[in-house]
Amino acid sequence: MEISGVISAIVIGIVIGLLGRLVVPGRQHIGVLWTILVGIAAAFVGTGVAAAFDVADTKGVDWIELAIQIGLAALGVAALDRTKGRR
Repeated sequence: MEISGVISAIVIGIVIGLLGRLVVPGRQHIGVLWTILVGIAAAFVGTGVAAAFDVADTKGVDWIELAIQIGLAALGVAALDRTKGRR
C-alpha cells in the first residue's frame, strides 16, 4: 500500500468513526481521539471483511463495504464507551 493509500484510509477512517458514533444512541463518554482510532481500525477491518465476502470492489460506491465499516465502528465505539464508562 502506498502512502497515498494510507493517508486516504486514515481520512476515511475518521469519517467512519464519526458516522459510527452517530449510529450509537445516547451520549458516549469517549473522546474524539478514541473515536478516530476506532474509525481507522474499523475502516481497515471492514475492508478486509468486505474483501473476504467479495463485495469490496463494485461499480460505483461500495455501499456494502461502507455499511460494514460503519457497523464495525459503531460496535467499537459502543464497546469502548462501555469499558470507559465503568471507571
